[in-house]
Amino acid sequence: MKIKRRNFFLELFIGIVAIYLIILIFLFFFQRNLMYHPDENNYSGDNLEVNIEKVTIKTTDNINLLGWFHNKNLKSYKTIVYFHGNAGTLENRIHKLNHFKDMDVNFLIIAWRGFSGNKGKPSEEGLYTDGASAINWLKEKGLNEEDIIIYGESLGTGIATEITQNKNFAGLILETPFTSMIEAAKNFYPYIPVGLILKDKYENNEKIKNINIPVLVMHGEADQIVPFWMGKKIFNLASEPKYSYFTKYDDHMMEYDDKLVLALKSFVDSLN
Repeated sequence: MKIKRRNFFLELFIGIVAIYLIILIFLFFFQRNLMYHPDENNYSGDNLEVNIEKVTIKTTDNINLLGWFHNKNLKSYKTIVYFHGNAGTLENRIHKLNHFKDMDVNFLIIAWRGFSGNKGKPSEEGLYTDGASAINWLKEKGLNEEDIIIYGESLGTGIATEITQNKNFAGLILETPFTSMIEAAKNFYPYIPVGLILKDKYENNEKIKNINIPVLVMHGEADQIVPFWMGKKIFNLASEPKYSYFTKYDDHMMEYDDKLVLALKSFVDSLN
């Protein structure tokens, strides 16, 4: 009887380990499908109220990226380069972009490789290449780093800090930033050794230390995807001058209400 019981628990243990290993293998090979969601369609149906030109930006690895470019006055105003998050299309950001028409600012928003009909597959290094290509496209139009404000939304904050570190851009805006993708993933997979299997790490907490330009961090305490403490930590790690827009009730997709827009406009105006 004792031998049968021992065998039962041994087989149970082996079965649990086998299932755990299968889960790890699945997560390793399909992790980018879990991280990047180009077909998600939130915040749709808004009408674009700001004039844009649809542009094509060729990356250094020969992928054509769709971009929307709003040129109010390149010589007089700063230009925001908007790096969106891990889901959806450019159309899903219209409700935000519409507010830029009331600001003294130009903007360029790009869709990542694999998003909005672009070819390619998203990855950390690939998105870094996309972001750098957007900056180079603006430089070809005669802009310098000092003319450009980098804006990162959610996952886009990972590209924003990479592009901005050790550079002299006009400013940096981080909306719902995470500390690192490893720490963010641990919230969803606490029993998985994400540090060992994660391919795309996006280490904002390290790169923010290398940024010495004005920074605005925006985050809501009710964020259910990226915990508020992460945004607070990024703000604490940032160098002066730094500014925050923290709210009590905003979830991950922050409400673009009058208060947020005022904070954003005030930051942009301070840089012009």
